[in-house]
Amino acid sequence: MPVIKYPRLRDPLFYEWDRKAQKSGLRHTVYAVNGDQYTGEWLDNLKHGKGTQIWKSTGAIYSGDWKFGKRDGYGSYSILDPVTKEYKKVYTGWWENDQRGGRGMLLYPNGERYEGEWSCGLRSGWGTMHYKDGSVYEGQWLTDEPNGKGVLRLPNGNRYEGGWKDGKKHGPGKFFYPDKGQLLEGIWVADIPKCGVLVDFDRENASDPPQFPLPEVELHDPAGVLAEARAMFDDSHN
Repeated sequence: MPVIKYPRLRDPLFYEWDRKAQKSGLRHTVYAVNGDQYTGEWLDNLKHGKGTQIWKSTGAIYSGDWKFGKRDGYGSYSILDPVTKEYKKVYTGWWENDQRGGRGMLLYPNGERYEGEWSCGLRSGWGTMHYKDGSVYEGQWLTDEPNGKGVLRLPNGNRYEGGWKDGKKHGPGKFFYPDKGQLLEGIWVADIPKCGVLVDFDRENASDPPQFPLPEVELHDPAGVLAEARAMFDDSHN
C-alpha cells in the first residue's frame, strides 16, 4: 500500500514576523511614532524592569522601574527648565500603576516641597509640606489635603496642634503663641475657633507678652468643660 506524505503545515509568515518583533529583555533605544523614546528592559513587548522614557512633547524624563508598560516601583521624574535648559528633578520616590504611590518627594514649581506618603498620585498618609511662605505642616493627609491629626508651624514661631479636615483646622486643637506667652485650647470648625480657653503659657520667656497677665479662671473641672464642648461639637456634626 503506498504511503502518502502530506506537506508539513507551517504558520503564516506574519506569525514569525510578529514573534521577531516582540521585544523582550534589554534593548537599545526604541522610538515611538510620536517621537517618544525608551531605553531599557522589555517583557512581551511591554516596558518591564529598568528603563528610561523621554517624552518628545514635553521633554520630560522618567528613569526607574517599570511593570507591564507602566511606571511601577522606584524612579525619578524630571522636566526641562526652559530658562537654564537643564533637567530638574520634580519627583523622586515610589510609583504604583503609573502614578505616585508610596513614599516620595515632590518639588513644586513655586519652590514648595512635600515629603511623605502618596496614593493614586495624591498626598495621602503621613507627610510634611514646606510652603513658600515658610510655614510647615506635618501630619496626616487624605486626597491631597490635611486630614486627621497634624501640626502647622508658622514662620513667626506660632503653631497649631490638633485636628484637620479638608485642609482646615477642625475639631479639638491647641494654638500656641510663644511670642505672647499664651495658649488657646478649644474647638475649631473650618479654620475658626468656636470655643476655647486662652491662658498664659511660658509667659516669662515670651518676647512680646501682653502688658498684663490673663486673670486665672477658676474652673472646678476644666478638662470636663472641654470634654463637654467636644461632645456638643460631635453631636452637632452627627
